[in-house]
Amino acid sequence: MGLFDKVKGLTKGREQQIKQGIDKVADMAQKKAPDQHDGKIDQAATKAKGFVDKLDGKN
Repeated sequence: MGLFDKVKGLTKGREQQIKQGIDKVADMAQKKAPDQHDGKIDQAATKAKGFVDKLDGKN
């Protein structure tokens, strides 16, 4: 069993909670970082949520 399989097993059934956590972290980062970085933070959050979808097999 590889690392990817372990992560996949840990996320099973918790995808929505993980995505909410990603959103909270992104919001906090946007508050702390200068406004010029908001786009990059949003982009990173979108990619992270896409990875969660990929683990779930939705993409």
